[in-house]
Amino acid sequence: MYKSFIIPLLAAAMSLLVTPVNAQGPEPDWELVLKQDLNLLGHRNWILVVDKAFPEQSSPGMKTIYVEKELLPVLEKVLNEIESSTHVKPVIYSDKELSYIHEEQVRGINNFKSERAMILGGRAVNTMLHDDVFRLLDEQSALFKTLVIKTNCTIPYSSFFLQLDCAYWGPEQEAELRRKMATQ
Repeated sequence: MYKSFIIPLLAAAMSLLVTPVNAQGPEPDWELVLKQDLNLLGHRNWILVVDKAFPEQSSPGMKTIYVEKELLPVLEKVLNEIESSTHVKPVIYSDKELSYIHEEQVRGINNFKSERAMILGGRAVNTMLHDDVFRLLDEQSALFKTLVIKTNCTIPYSSFFLQLDCAYWGPEQEAELRRKMATQ
């Protein structure tokens, strides 16, 4: 008698404790997240626009959002947002390995590289070996926040790593300030 009453009651109580994976609500608007986070980020912070296989990092300083979009349009939007800000500018890094991948290995790579060049539009891009980028991010994320925007791109070594730098104070001004400080 009690069994027929207790089992459904326990089942109902347990269902309140378990949250289904898809019940987390709608995916956040990545462009809104970018705008909000960009206001908080400053020089030495990072924004990554990465391919689908990029691993989620365990560092507490890294925030990952997933967008169901191609990498290059997302990169273009991110660069435009950063460059329209008043406080930061991007220092762009990409994987050195990408320049060694050819169409025979990855279908669509030539088109990706062409579109990439158009979006970058002559901006300086620093290339580093993929493992070196991870080491740098590991060091930096211990102290500084990193926003990772993960896309649905499945081209290897296609990720971009944007280190934010101060837009209104550059190395020349800093060197001059340090010279003045040293002489007084």
